Amino acid sequence: AGKSVVRAIRGVSIDVHEGESVGVIGLNGSGKSTLLSAIAGVLPTTKGEILVSNEPRLMSVGSILIGEASGIRNIRLGCLALGMPKAELEERLDELVDFTELGDAIHRPLNTYSSGMRARVQFVTATAVTPRILLIDEALGVGDRNFRAKSRARIEEIIDEAGTLIMVNHSLDELSSFCSRGILLDGGRVAMDGPISDVIKAYKGK
Repeated sequence: AGKSVVRAIRGVSIDVHEGESVGVIGLNGSGKSTLLSAIAGVLPTTKGEILVSNEPRLMSVGSILIGEASGIRNIRLGCLALGMPKAELEERLDELVDFTELGDAIHRPLNTYSSGMRARVQFVTATAVTPRILLIDEALGVGDRNFRAKSRARIEEIIDEAGTLIMVNHSLDELSSFCSRGILLDGGRVAMDGPISDVIKAYKGK
């Protein structure tokens, strides 16, 4: 079968400084998720280079979890993979499990979970170790109101402690509350880069 190459990102050049919180906006297919995946090193680039001061952590609804393993085992494995010392993991495991609000379901295999339940496990794992560079791709719009409020508070903590946030979200309200800078992508190119309120205004006017 013939292969087609989709050039999702074309000549994007941006500098993001430590302490910045950046919202990436654009229509479906504009290259938002591809950009985050490339920054995280999940997708290789065909041209150019991505320079980072620290390993970026990508938090997305589609992040890889082990379906056959229980929720608690996924949390354990994820935290160890992020470099959390074993002694710290044992000390904090109950707190991380409690955060998910999954009760006894935490011991069931992940492939029996709903997408919202999986997202809770993924969120807790991704934010257990405060990252210096956090990339969020639509991962906050899951769970019930209480869980969303807790996850927002945790993200705010990470921004205060860590430094750099780059976020893709269909909720313009969430982008404007978390981010100070906006980047508008259109057809894989940067159409605008400026204060988040200006970029949202331009996007709404499209």
